[in-house]
Amino acid sequence: MSVHQPSFTLGVEEEYLLVDRETCDLSAAPESLIEECAKELKEQVSPEFLQCQIEVGTRVCKTVAEAGADLAHLRKQIARIAGNHGLAPLAVSCHPFADWHKQHFTDKQRYRELERDLGGVARRMLICGMHVHVGIDDDEARIDLMAQFPYFLPHLLALSTSSPYWKGDDTGLNAYRLTVFDNLPRTGLPPRFSSWSEYQRSVQIIIDSGLIEDCTKIWWDLRPSARFSTLESRICDISPRLDDTLAIVALTQSIMHMLWRLRAKNQRWRIYDRFLIGENRWRAQRYGVSNGLIDYARGEVVPFAELLDELIDMVREDAQALGCWDEVQSARRIASEGTSADRQRSVHARAIAGGASAKEAQKQVVRSLIGEFTEGLDNHLKSAVVEAG
Repeated sequence: MSVHQPSFTLGVEEEYLLVDRETCDLSAAPESLIEECAKELKEQVSPEFLQCQIEVGTRVCKTVAEAGADLAHLRKQIARIAGNHGLAPLAVSCHPFADWHKQHFTDKQRYRELERDLGGVARRMLICGMHVHVGIDDDEARIDLMAQFPYFLPHLLALSTSSPYWKGDDTGLNAYRLTVFDNLPRTGLPPRFSSWSEYQRSVQIIIDSGLIEDCTKIWWDLRPSARFSTLESRICDISPRLDDTLAIVALTQSIMHMLWRLRAKNQRWRIYDRFLIGENRWRAQRYGVSNGLIDYARGEVVPFAELLDELIDMVREDAQALGCWDEVQSARRIASEGTSADRQRSVHARAIAGGASAKEAQKQVVRSLIGEFTEGLDNHLKSAVVEAG
């Protein structure tokens, strides 16, 4: 009997910060900017929780290359439109020196309700993330893969880390964003459910209690999407460079495919306790790729680059089947060169060594992030034209 194969289609959401090009500080998006973006990009762009944020989402894409071309187009247009208003977008999870006390909410019912329900926790939400949807239209397969995939969440987080600073201070963490986000309810590693019906029953209790109106207010690191037949990875910081984003997207899609391939052969990935996965989640949050994660089978911390090589070899068959082998292999570059968090610290250190003040060094970090936002976009747009031709 043949086994139904999911589509493994992709959808990627990115949240950006808007900064003043001169001061490098955050700036609320003028209404005219939002209107211009909506006119140009239609439903692919929307305001976010804070007025200094804007969110984009790809269309449903069949391949990583297609998602890359769509994101390149979105980034290029957002940068152009923001530039017309003296602003620039950043694809970074925390602004290096902005103060959350000084930001204002977007006047939208959903966000007003969040502020009401979450109080002071919501007011600190000056953070941005990247979400990857992978199309899996069988509900039981989705819930089964949701139990197995968390093992790999720390690996993806480590590669994405872009939030070392908070209010001008180096936090010592590579992904400070999660310390802010984890203060919200219904966040962190997902619970384990034995079936789709068990998941639905559990969620329905919270809905029936009047605490949330639907599943969109469940913010686990990995969740079944409330709007699409997808499994959505939400753990990652947003990457300033699009090439890094696509490496993470390709790994996410390939791991999902690998887990499904095992399931089709009546096999599965070993499910480890949340306590153990949580320890690796913390190590990824703290160190990014510069320190190792626990290899549970060996019972020891193994260098990240070694673990990544093993993971890439493991999903080779899947990445080749999905057409994203090049993007998957490019994750090795992140492991060897460092993540955005490492680059931000390097920019800051060079500025200080060159005689810059602490404030000017922070602005240098922002300027480097502005440059990385559009880095390599034309290559992805040209590749899309060639492929279409």
